[in-house]
Amino acid sequence: MIPKLVAFDLDDTLAPSKSRLPEPMARILSRLLDRVSVCVISGGQFGQFHTQVIEALDDVNASHVDRLHLLPACGTQYYRYVDGQWQRIYIEALTDDEKSRATEAVETCARDLGFWEEHTWGPVLEDRESQITFSALGQQAPVDAKKAWDPSGQKKLTLREAVAAKLPDLEVRAGGSTSVDITRVGRDKSFGMGKLLEMTNLAKEDVLFYGDRLDEHGNDYPVKAMGIPCVAVTDWEDTADKLEKLLAD
Repeated sequence: MIPKLVAFDLDDTLAPSKSRLPEPMARILSRLLDRVSVCVISGGQFGQFHTQVIEALDDVNASHVDRLHLLPACGTQYYRYVDGQWQRIYIEALTDDEKSRATEAVETCARDLGFWEEHTWGPVLEDRESQITFSALGQQAPVDAKKAWDPSGQKKLTLREAVAAKLPDLEVRAGGSTSVDITRVGRDKSFGMGKLLEMTNLAKEDVLFYGDRLDEHGNDYPVKAMGIPCVAVTDWEDTADKLEKLLAD
């Protein structure tokens, strides 16, 4: 039975990393929005959501975008389509002191560990207001380069542990394929999904979440740990196949 709300991770779940939704996925999401509410939660900032999700849905003339809930920066920000425009409903902003300490700690640790790369594509450090993000190869790095940088995920975990030791008052998480995210304590995807449940008056069993990193060290795992039913996927094509089965119900 189709749930009241279907939620998704973004990169490597709905689209290749930092890429816009492929047209087949955009069309499937449009069909899903015709029936239920949809949420996308990811570590990226709203600008990435706009490019990857909103523009792709616009291209297929998706209806019911008012049913779309967007949770950038792991749910520390929340956007809805209200009165004909995208509006931010809340933000859990970091203070200037928290931002500066986070930025200094992650750069120092990356350099000490030999993870600070000379050749990058775009910014390595990004202030997302409610989250500081380190991307080892830069924000616009090609997918193949990102996959090759840390295929086992061990680099991210090593960097996360080193940075966390320097920032005991903040939350440090392994993010996407080459990234580490820093927010206030407890502001992971379970925080964002919990806030969404409160604001929509839905229960955990009303939601179905799709993610590619539901393993214990993955950034989707907090959603599973909080008790929301989850579906593990490997890439956007796998997600598309599983959504077709869901829509057939």
